[in-house]
Amino acid sequence: MASRSGVRKSAKLHSILIATSQLMLEHGYAAVTFRGVATRAAVAPGLVQYYFSSIDELFAAVLRDATDRIIAELEQAARSEQPLRAAWTYANDAAGNALLMEFMALANHREALRSVIGEGGERVRTALLESIAPRWASYGLDEQELPPAAALFLMSCIPRMIHLEAGLGTRTGHSETTALVQRFLDRVEPLPRSEAHD
Repeated sequence: MASRSGVRKSAKLHSILIATSQLMLEHGYAAVTFRGVATRAAVAPGLVQYYFSSIDELFAAVLRDATDRIIAELEQAARSEQPLRAAWTYANDAAGNALLMEFMALANHREALRSVIGEGGERVRTALLESIAPRWASYGLDEQELPPAAALFLMSCIPRMIHLEAGLGTRTGHSETTALVQRFLDRVEPLPRSEAHD
């Protein structure tokens, strides 16, 4: 009985975190309220407040949960033959970028959340670096000329900046920069012939 109860609690908590993310993506962080999250998650409003004493605690939990999931996915990708491509795919996730922008906007108004965002960013960047750095020599890349950390930073920032600028109507240089990264990936992590022709 206890284990079934724990599973139900875990499922409800997961629903609350997902509902919060959805509300942020659809209506912005300002639309997140205990009642709104409860309605979206199909739980009692009191349950949201049972888990989280403040909205900031809820936001922090959403951030940490998302970071844990991203790192688990990246660790799996690290065991593949294409970790750089996995990093690029992660950086290009439209929903992930939109949610990050919401959290960055939120951090401008909620100082307590800045460190949580920074902590998550460092954890993800470190996980990526640990998966890619050991392969640098096999890619034929010189760590002095192009440090793995610098390459990851660029590959993370380019899609986010494109997402931000495209939302404002600025697009000059986007396709050329994306093509540049794609050529780099094709050189260091060539796709198998079957995928390259799809």
